[in-house]
Amino acid sequence: MADEKRTSKETVAAKITEICRRQHVTLPPLLTNELADKLARLKVTGPEFDKSVKAVAARFHRATVDAHESVGIVAAQSIGEPGTQMTLRTFHYAGVAEMNVTLGLPRLIELVDARRVPSTPMMTVFVERKLKADRESVQHIALQVELTNVPDVASIGTVVEDLKVLVSPQPALMQSRGVKRADLERSLMEGLDERFFTLKPGSGSGESRTFEIHLTEKPPTPRAKKDEPIEERPFKRLLDASEEAKAIRIKGVTGIKRALIKKEKDEYVIYTEGSNMEGVLDIAGVDAARTTTNSVFEIYKVFGVEAARAALIQEAGRTLSEQGLTVDIRHLMLVSDVMTNEGDIRAIGRHGISGKKTSVLARAAFEITAAHLLRAAITGEVDELKGVAENIIVGQPITLGTGAVNLVYRPTRAKVEGAA
Repeated sequence: MADEKRTSKETVAAKITEICRRQHVTLPPLLTNELADKLARLKVTGPEFDKSVKAVAARFHRATVDAHESVGIVAAQSIGEPGTQMTLRTFHYAGVAEMNVTLGLPRLIELVDARRVPSTPMMTVFVERKLKADRESVQHIALQVELTNVPDVASIGTVVEDLKVLVSPQPALMQSRGVKRADLERSLMEGLDERFFTLKPGSGSGESRTFEIHLTEKPPTPRAKKDEPIEERPFKRLLDASEEAKAIRIKGVTGIKRALIKKEKDEYVIYTEGSNMEGVLDIAGVDAARTTTNSVFEIYKVFGVEAARAALIQEAGRTLSEQGLTVDIRHLMLVSDVMTNEGDIRAIGRHGISGKKTSVLARAAFEITAAHLLRAAITGEVDELKGVAENIIVGQPITLGTGAVNLVYRPTRAKVEGAA
């Protein structure tokens, strides 16, 4: 049955391609397949089929770019002009008052500058469809996602007289974070360096019983000298023990500071403060196909450059639309293509695309003019004046549009009367 449907679809796609060929139009394979699916689903046949395909081919032909069109200039203007109307700073996230996220012009600058870490990284974590309406299951996943360190569930203090650190579990905090005393003890034992510290049970009983971190006894040494390393002094080691205990992770994903649950339509969604795509996708119950982050570099690291390109388009489009600005997606696609066409993510700036132009004058027109011209003079660079900026600088027509076409008139020699 599946083979028959695939064969039928291939036949329809071949028929579409043939009709478009007669119209001197070549549709992309993706568009051809989508059109074939649509026409098959609507059961369009006969003259209506030909008419529909010709209409799509005509609209596609009208949408193509003219030869020698300056698409880069048009895209820059189309994104730059609405960008002047964007607010400078907007920190909020719609529907989640507790969550801050960078929006507006600062966010757009982050994207085109290809910053590795956003100023306010966050993730939108979706759970598997069978769990999406189960609040308890989503809460359990959120507790696994949210990073829990020792200070989140226990108070840490030092007893200088006895040279020990006290870790006092807080039952209320432990219950809210889903942590047992055994989990805390295991994390302390694994996190502390047993060469320098020992863990012992302290006062109290039950879940609130304290832990004591003692300094390991060292063999007797001669009287302290002036050049003795500070690490050998007991008070410094006591402070190190306190700081080391505070940094110990009990559970959760590194980098995720908070996880909040919000109901959207018929499912619960987890929003996180902080981002770690690789770590979150390892948690059972998380829907890897829908979970996303606003960190484009994490998407690039986990899913590759094509996913990063799609993320750039989506993030830039959403940033503009949130400000009520409409930019044709093709301009955003062009910018994303230029940023990712070499297999990684490059910034649009002097440290990225603009700084690697072959033209000396084009680089100098962008930033640090004197440095570019001086380096070019020292190394003897040659500018062939093929781009826009460099031709404008020297005052001659640019090689785009009508300037890219050369007309040559060759008059025919008049025949001399009476000549053979």
